[in-house]
Amino acid sequence: MWLEAALVLVALVAALAARPWRMLANRKPLAHETQGAPSALWTPLLATLVFLPWLWALPTLHAMPLQLQWSGACLVVLMLGWPLAIPVLMGVGIVACLISPAMAWADALGATVWLGVVPATLGLGLGALLRRYTGTKPFVYVLGRAFLGTVVCVFAAGVLSQWSGHLLPGVGDELSLVARWLMAWGDGFVTGMLAAIFVAFKPEWLATWSDRLYLPRPD
Repeated sequence: MWLEAALVLVALVAALAARPWRMLANRKPLAHETQGAPSALWTPLLATLVFLPWLWALPTLHAMPLQLQWSGACLVVLMLGWPLAIPVLMGVGIVACLISPAMAWADALGATVWLGVVPATLGLGLGALLRRYTGTKPFVYVLGRAFLGTVVCVFAAGVLSQWSGHLLPGVGDELSLVARWLMAWGDGFVTGMLAAIFVAFKPEWLATWSDRLYLPRPD
């Protein structure tokens, strides 16, 4: 628990140092406007706080042989960027604890670290590597970062979680790794699908996407 508390504290300090609240400020007004419109990131931020806590609390809300866990952290990073995603994911952990009577604060802290902070940070690092070595290509963004990248990051976070002592109830160590691998693919499919939809119809909901970078005009 002390390790998890330290990880949360370090991540929160690093995220707040980047002053992520600036991303939620009203955009600059256009020539015909008297004031700018609210940031488009308010929509994915509020949606995250509404829907994701229920998915994190799901293992404590029902009794099943395999407690399904969905992270969603990599999608949150794509939508909000890492500095803003970290405090939001911590808020998700708090809300998940409040809506589930069976979830203790220690469980909420573990979920915040292993379902939120760790996969989000791994997703940030993997995204930086892909952009450095492959450039800004829409195909790489959707398939590499959003889909396959999510699978890798969520599974790696699950393995680290298991090594730290967070085991899936009623499942052996070897089968736990198989279960985490399969659940990571579910996370990747959802993240990749939603990222592709947002790129096509709502690019303003993706803080990590820029039409200017990924869809440059031909010379």
